[in-house]
Amino acid sequence: MTLARTAKDLRGVMPIDVSTGLIRGVSYVASPNCDARPEDAPIDTLVIHSISLPPGIFGGHGIEQLFRNMLNPDEHPYYRGIDGLKVSAHVLIRRTGQIIQYVPLHQRAWHAGLSYCEGRTRINDFSIGVELEGADDFPFEDAQYESLIRLTHSLQKAYPAITPARIFGHCDIAPGRKTDPGPTFDWKRYLDACA
Repeated sequence: MTLARTAKDLRGVMPIDVSTGLIRGVSYVASPNCDARPEDAPIDTLVIHSISLPPGIFGGHGIEQLFRNMLNPDEHPYYRGIDGLKVSAHVLIRRTGQIIQYVPLHQRAWHAGLSYCEGRTRINDFSIGVELEGADDFPFEDAQYESLIRLTHSLQKAYPAITPARIFGHCDIAPGRKTDPGPTFDWKRYLDACA
């Protein structure tokens, strides 16, 4: 059985409650780094990111601490440079494939920063941000692709305007400023399974 077929067979595994913005069956850890979307902003874009804290180190608690404004700048030298940064994503997919939600989907997560997408700025207004635990120099795990594909199918069911043409990497909307999800991310594998 191909990965694409597996993903399509699992489309209904993660139903989304559009009234609460929560993905059923996944862990939810609330981030304070979110606010209301503008009333006239449809959710029509998906942005794929990657993150590791400290950089290149996986499995720790740094990402959650960052998203919850609890990062200790004395824990690692890198953290001093991002101390006070207020960011979040709707969802994180760990190297194991575990999905953790930080912001309800109908809320605006603070993930895109200064970005531009097809004539629009303020990308956070109309997008969903998904972080993959990773870094530019590390291939992503099969379990991450499987979870991302399943999640994407669920998002497309809840928000039909998110078509494969409306899926971008952070590098696409902030070229020169951001490189994630990085050169090791297999866009063909992912988008073929989302078609």
